Amino acid sequence: MHPYQIILTTCPGSEIAEQIAQVLVEEGLAACVNILPPMRSIYTWRGAVESATEHLLLIKCLSQRYAVIEERLRSMHPYEIPEIIAIPIVQGLPDYLAWLNQPDKT
Repeated sequence: MHPYQIILTTCPGSEIAEQIAQVLVEEGLAACVNILPPMRSIYTWRGAVESATEHLLLIKCLSQRYAVIEERLRSMHPYEIPEIIAIPIVQGLPDYLAWLNQPDKT
């Protein structure tokens, strides 16, 4: 298991995206959350092809925090089944990865 990861989630608007990002960083669950500009998602839901404008969040954190972040996202997210996907960070700038361990101590 890699010690660092990026968790992806999508949100229906910028307000909820900013709220989720703020909470994750303030609670020390994530070192950084990037909110990407609006994008178009096309997907199937309950047998129909749907289309929506969403914002993608890139949540940079320690892998050991995944379960807590997943629980926190589910509690704040408006979607019935939110996208919550973790991707391991296999390499990175050593100083940046060290910062992920202690973002408030640099």
